[in-house]
Amino acid sequence: MIEPHIIVQKIEDALPGADVDVEDLTGTKDHYKARIVAEQFDGKNRVARHRLIYDALSEEMKGPIHALTLEVFTPEEWERRSS
Repeated sequence: MIEPHIIVQKIEDALPGADVDVEDLTGTKDHYKARIVAEQFDGKNRVARHRLIYDALSEEMKGPIHALTLEVFTPEEWERRSS
């Protein structure tokens, strides 16, 4: 089990300035959905964006996190989506 705020902090540490929202999907603290909006995603495809997140959470992905759904956007993509 891992607390959502730890996931948020690790992603924010890896991607300074990112807007990160993490949701516990099952209440068991091992299945999460994360929405990340970060400038660091600019020019990167979805696989490269996911790799940045998995690298930031490499230790957690070995155990406490069983499943992680990612939604990753640049600020411009998020703004267009939210409009």
